[in-house]
Amino acid sequence: MSTKEFWQEVKFPLFSFIVWRVTLFLFLLLAVKFLPLQKNFLGGGMGNYLKAPWFWAWSNFDGEHYISIAQRGYGFAEQAFFPLYPLLIKTIIQLFNKDLTTFTLVAFIISNFSFLVTLLGLYKLIKLDYKEKVARLSIILLLLFPTSFYFGSVYTESLFLAFVIWSFYFARKNKLLYAGFLGFFAALTRTIGIILFPVLIIELFKNRQSSYRSLKTIYLLLIPLGLLTYMFYLNQTTGDPLKFIHTLPSFGEQRSTTLILLPQVFYRYIFKIIPNLNFSYFPIVFTTLLEFITAIFFSAALVIGFIKLKLSYSLYLILGLLVPAFSGSFSSLPRYVLVLFPAFVLMALYFRKAPRFFKYLVFSIMFVILFITTSLFVRGYWIS
Repeated sequence: MSTKEFWQEVKFPLFSFIVWRVTLFLFLLLAVKFLPLQKNFLGGGMGNYLKAPWFWAWSNFDGEHYISIAQRGYGFAEQAFFPLYPLLIKTIIQLFNKDLTTFTLVAFIISNFSFLVTLLGLYKLIKLDYKEKVARLSIILLLLFPTSFYFGSVYTESLFLAFVIWSFYFARKNKLLYAGFLGFFAALTRTIGIILFPVLIIELFKNRQSSYRSLKTIYLLLIPLGLLTYMFYLNQTTGDPLKFIHTLPSFGEQRSTTLILLPQVFYRYIFKIIPNLNFSYFPIVFTTLLEFITAIFFSAALVIGFIKLKLSYSLYLILGLLVPAFSGSFSSLPRYVLVLFPAFVLMALYFRKAPRFFKYLVFSIMFVILFITTSLFVRGYWIS
C-alpha cells in the first residue's frame, strides 16, 4: 500500500476521532461551569476531581474499579469486571511511576488509542460489503450515539470493540489464527466476547471462499478459551468459576442472577419501573427513559437486521442485546449497545438515502443528547 492509499484509508476515521475527542472535552468544560456536582463515585476521589475535573472525570464510576483492580487486584464483588483491561494497565504501568495519576493516564490512553484502532478497523470492515458512504455514516452515527463518550473514558468498550472489529475483519480475510487470538482477548475483556465463537463460525460457513472445513477453523476455539481462562482463575481464587455472574446484583438492585426473558424486562419497565419514577429528579428520569428507548430501538434493529444484514452480523446483534437483558434489567444497556456495530451499519444503510434535512435533524438531536449524557457523567451522575 502506498503512502497516499494509506492516508486515504485513515484520513476520515482519524479526523472523525479528533473532532469527537475535542467536542467531548468542550462538553466537559461547559458541564463543569454550569452543572452542579454529584459527589459520589468521582474518578480519583473528591480532592483530585476538584483540582482537575478535565482529567479525573473520565474515570468516574466503573473507572475507579478498573484502576483499583490494576493497582491492588480484585476487591470485594469486583469479579464482574473482566481482567484484560486492568491487566494491560498494570503491565504498561511497570514502565512508569506507580501513582494513581499515572495509572489513570495509562488507562485513558489505552481506551482512546483502542477507539481510534476501532474506527480504523470499522471503516475497513464495512467497506468489504458496502460503499464508502455507508462506512462514513456508520462512524458518524457511532460517534454521535448518546453514550459514545464511554469509548474515551476508563471503560472497556473501546478495547473490546477493537478486538471484535478486527476479529471479524481477519475472519473475513480467512486469517483465522489472528481472528481467534483477537477473539480470545475479547472474551477476556467482556462477558459477551464469547458470542464471537458462534458468530464467526456462521461467518465462515456463509463465506463460500473460506476454508471453514479445514483444520484452521480450530483456531476459533481460542475464543471460548478466553472465558474459560478467567473462569479457571476465579475458581482458583474464589472457589466460584461463575463469580462474574454472581456478583452482578452488587452493581444494581434490578439485576438478577437467574434468566429473565426480554418481554419480561419490558413488562417490568412499563408497569413497575417507569410509573414509580420520581419525575421531579431529571437525571434518574432521563437515564431510565434512555434505557427504555434504547431497548425499543435495538429490539427493532434485531428484526430488521435479519432482512438487511449479513447473518453473522444479525446473530452478533441479537446475542449482544439479549445476553445483558437476561439479567432482568436495561440498566447500562445504552452503554452495552455501543459495541453492537451492526446496528450502526443498519442505521447507515437507511440514512444513505434519507433526505438531507432529515439526516441533519437526527444528527442534531443525537448531538444534543450526547451533550446531556456527557455532561451528566463527567459531573458524577449515573448514566449507564
